Amino acid sequence: MDQSENLKFDQFENGKCIIFSAPSGAGKTTIVRYLLRNVENLAFSISAASRNPRGREENGVDYHFLSVVDFKKKIEGDEFVEWEEVYNDNFYGTLKSQVLKHWQEGKTVLFDVDAIGGLNLKRIFDEKALAIFIQPPSLFVLEQRLKNRRTETDEQIKMRLDKANEELSHTDKFDYVLMNDNLEKACYEIKKVVENFIQTNG
Repeated sequence: MDQSENLKFDQFENGKCIIFSAPSGAGKTTIVRYLLRNVENLAFSISAASRNPRGREENGVDYHFLSVVDFKKKIEGDEFVEWEEVYNDNFYGTLKSQVLKHWQEGKTVLFDVDAIGGLNLKRIFDEKALAIFIQPPSLFVLEQRLKNRRTETDEQIKMRLDKANEELSHTDKFDYVLMNDNLEKACYEIKKVVENFIQTNG
């Protein structure tokens, strides 16, 4: 469902993206937050969603919340970099306007997406993007991390592990695979990789 073929960002020659993908429990959120705090001029890409806020979620902070009608209008208007209908009338997507806004401010855009979404964005942005996959030491370690959260049932954990196994099959398609067996070491390693990519001309 990728409506990105007409995407034109050529006027921003130095516009860049960092794309993070990882199985649930691999430490992606922690690493992304570390980079946003410690790397200059990084801006987080806030996705659009065709649902109402949940709990303490805020519009423009957690997601850009749109009605189904408004989301479909933006699809018709080619306003998304990419979008997906996860369930019937349950849409998520990346607004072109968000990416352009950050690039106009001279910032590098950081995406936090699943493996398929990450590879789609890499294909769209090509050399403007660095696609990073965060890999857990093993599925066993991943299972222990998920169990230690104590937020999900055994069935939900099994579903996450099945998805993780599928996502791990795509690691060779990413630009960089970060092994997260030591969080402090992983943060230090990927900070250098990200800064080097940002500072490289192209």
